[in-house]
Amino acid sequence: MTGIPVFPAAQQAQIIRAHQRDLYHVSLLREQVENTARSWLGTRTLTRWDKEVELLIKLMYHGLTTGRATQTLGEEYTDIWQHSATVPPSPLTRAALVLLPSVPAYILSRFVNMSRVSARSPRLATLLRYLPFVLETLTDINLAVFYIRGVYYDVFRRILGVRHISSLPENPHIRPPSYSLLGILIAVRLIYRLIMFARSKSSSALLEEKGKRAIQVSSNRETYLDDRPVSQMLDVVDPESEPAKPAEEDARTMLDVASLPPAVRASRTCTLCLEERTDTCSTECGHLFCWSCIIGWGREKAECPLCRQSLDPTRLLPIYNL
Repeated sequence: MTGIPVFPAAQQAQIIRAHQRDLYHVSLLREQVENTARSWLGTRTLTRWDKEVELLIKLMYHGLTTGRATQTLGEEYTDIWQHSATVPPSPLTRAALVLLPSVPAYILSRFVNMSRVSARSPRLATLLRYLPFVLETLTDINLAVFYIRGVYYDVFRRILGVRHISSLPENPHIRPPSYSLLGILIAVRLIYRLIMFARSKSSSALLEEKGKRAIQVSSNRETYLDDRPVSQMLDVVDPESEPAKPAEEDARTMLDVASLPPAVRASRTCTLCLEERTDTCSTECGHLFCWSCIIGWGREKAECPLCRQSLDPTRLLPIYNL
């Protein structure tokens, strides 16, 4: 009878390369999905649901690999497998590995309104405000420990006790590379960041106290411009984050859009969002788009989506009453 084969622990280089390969495939999949969704739904719709697209891609990639107890493309590339007390990891552990890295961050960014939380529970709002910093610090600590010890590249794998084993036999004549120096450098950087954070907190507390006093003095001195408070004008809202508005509510035109013939309204379609144009603007090449659509496109590609001529967002021309 032959005994159960014992596989060696995965080397640091294998785990790092597998992680980098997974990031590459996730980013490539996201780029392809975004290009397809942009051609079907338009830039405005894609921008509105960008967080959902990112979450769906991560869940799909890791759910079809880790969730099914198979290798990811990165793990397959380096011949390593996930290993825990149960081989393979239990369904509950695999589900946690798929959901924990992405779902909590999505819920926090999409559904948690910090202003409402602050009004109801200031302590909870403070906790949620510092939660990303705490998670980032824990990630750096875990990464430093990984480079020194060589196990648990991911925080959640360390919590769940999921390691990596290699299907390649060890070569006793070759010494694996050491990344301990990187771990020490990350630890030094982390200590420096913690010191700077403590100093910034002490200085921000003093500035906050002075700011409250200044606000109490100038609360009755609001400046108005055209019957609008200047403080409201300074709160600039990203036009891409605003929901699409009907053409009848376009404040940049004096036209009675509702009374236009259907043929005329059909010619006013934006080729990016596939809806009737609002806040119309023209590129240097003469093509017309919604302002928010062409701004979002220009941030990703500095070219006209129709003729591929170079696009400069600072030279867009607003078109009214068209």
